[in-house]
Formats: sequence, C-alpha cells, structure tokens
Amino acid sequence: MNPPQSFLTPIQPYLAEVETRMRRLDENHHQELGNALEHLLSSGGKRLRPAVALLTGRMFGGDPQRLVTFSSAIELLHTATLVHDDLIDGSLLRRGISTLNAKWSPAATVLTGDYIFAQAARLAAETESANVVKRFAMTLATIVNGEINQLFSTHRYTSREDYFTRIYAKTASLFELATGEAADLSQVSDGIVEVMRKFGYDLGMAFQIIDDILDFTGLQETVGKPVGSDLRQGVITLPFISYMENNPTDDDVQALIIGEKVNIDKLVNDIRDSGAIDDAFQVAQSYIREACDILSVQPVCDERDALMELSEYVVMRHI
Repeated sequence: MNPPQSFLTPIQPYLAEVETRMRRLDENHHQELGNALEHLLSSGGKRLRPAVALLTGRMFGGDPQRLVTFSSAIELLHTATLVHDDLIDGSLLRRGISTLNAKWSPAATVLTGDYIFAQAARLAAETESANVVKRFAMTLATIVNGEINQLFSTHRYTSREDYFTRIYAKTASLFELATGEAADLSQVSDGIVEVMRKFGYDLGMAFQIIDDILDFTGLQETVGKPVGSDLRQGVITLPFISYMENNPTDDDVQALIIGEKVNIDKLVNDIRDSGAIDDAFQVAQSYIREACDILSVQPVCDERDALMELSEYVVMRHI
C-alpha cells in the first residue's frame, strides 16, 4: 500500500528536491557504485521518513532548504541500513525487487552501504547544526547496536520489553531523529523539540509493529518478501510474543525458542487464527493515539493535518 497522495501534497515540491539531492551525490565514484545507488534509490521506497521530517519542519516554519538537506540525509541513512540489513539477513528481495547482495559480493555490498552512510553524514553536516550531527551519530550507533543485539538474540525468548527496545533501535530511533531534529532546525523551544521527538518515537513504534503484523498477514506481492520471513530467520516479533503468552506449551513455540526445526507455515496460520494479530494491532493503535494527541496541540496548518493523516496511514496499512 503506497502512501496516499493527499498527505504528501503540502511538501511535494520539497520531496522532489530530496530525490534530486540524493542522486546528486559526489560523482567521483566508480560507475558500478553509481549503478547501485540508482538501483537502491529507484526501488520504490515510500519516503516516509523525509516526509515526516519535512512536514514537521514546515509545520513550525522551518527553512525549506535546510529541511531538504536534512531529509535527504535521513533517507540516505535509512537506505544504508537497508543495504547492510539485507546482507546480514541474506535477503534476496526487498519490495519485490532484487537486493544489492543478490547481485554483488558481500564485500562490495558492505562498501556500498558504507559509502551511503558517509554521504548521509556529509549531508547532515551541511545543515550546519551541531545538534543534527550529534543526534545523527547517536542514532546510527543505536541502530547498529540494535542489529548486534538482534544477531545474538535470534531464537531466544523475547519479552515485550525486549521487543520494544529492539524495534526502537531498528525503526523508531530514525523517526525520532527525523521529527526531533526537523523541529530543532526550525528553531522552536527545547520543550517542543522533545515533544516532537516523542511524536516520532510513537509513530516509529507503530510503524514497525504494523510491519511485523504484515509479516503474518500480508501477501508476498504486497510486502515484497515471503510471508513469515521473520519467523523463518528466528526473529521473534509482537504477534508471536502475544501468541506465546497465551500458548506457552505449544510445541512449535517451544521449538522456535530453542532453535529447533519448526513447521513455520503451521505456526503462521496458528498465529493468524488466534487473537495475537489483533492484540499487536491494538498496541500499534495505542502508539498512534499518543502521536495524534501530541499533534492535536501543535499549530493548526496543512502540515499538521498531513501528519495526522500520515499517522493514520501507518496503522491502516494493516487493514
């Protein structure tokens, strides 16, 4: 499900500039690296993170060009993490399109991700904000640490608290960066900056929970990867945790936790037929309610309304 055009309308010209900035990277690179960058940037990403940053900044009257530069850095950082994630997971498809590591060697894939990280950092520095550069580095460290934690927790019992910590590192931290630093660039008070970081946190948490639900309920053509791919990799998400809490003695649950062979198709169907999906959806909705409560007291404008609509879109992807 692609983002509805309506909530992108207030920032459509700026999103076009973001696309241009990302493609106008340092041209002194190998031709194959240029081909890889074009492949990655043309693979159908929703651009939600730069959209959130742009809408937040413009809601507070922030300078459009600084926001475009920052939003480009955000999306490049996200793109670089995906390159490394796909290599770590051994994923050959993303959004139904071949991943970079499906075509290149691990060494070339890692170096491409590193190059994009570097270009993202350069753009962050071009905002001429020490706070942006500091938060950018802190967020990258959070994402990497989260990936390492996940590598060492595969097939182990995961509590809800552990899960929420993991998806903060994986996803919500980047949304938090997008909204908090967009507000900071718009020169609002420190209190508003912190409030908007909380908005990004809530939005990002809901976004990842819905992604994890779609791993059970979506079609491969829609989500771009096989159904149940998280479980097949031993990654435990909220729908499984909810099912496990109510079915602790289930043979497949116990087998997955200790890393034994599991009938994944049966387990996916069992989780679908239980109340676990609805439980996870209710948690995502609670985060979005908090996000919308934050927006409700912000300046009334088209950008605020668009952020409200975007927040609703995040959870409605599940329907």
